Amino acid sequence: YRKIDKGVNYFMAVKIRLQRFGAHKNPQYRIVDAILRALVIPEVLGTYNPVANPAIVNVNEEATAKWLNNGAQPTQTVKNILKSIKSTK
Repeated sequence: YRKIDKGVNYFMAVKIRLQRFGAHKNPQYRIVDAILRALVIPEVLGTYNPVANPAIVNVNEEATAKWLNNGAQPTQTVKNILKSIKSTK
């Protein structure tokens, strides 16, 4: 959960998901924390480029671990990306 600071003390559910950016037919993704049903700027936790061979993944492991320890739920695709990073180390 993530505390929203605008004078209100409540917590919202957080997902770690992919946010698409890049050009047409050249997708690149940011790995971000997304607060469901709230208009808050997400924190960028890393990037993922599936077009490169092999795919390029850059992740801020400290920030990702912090969000996972605080109860953020990764989407299935992000889970697979994080597992592939751990298996290569």
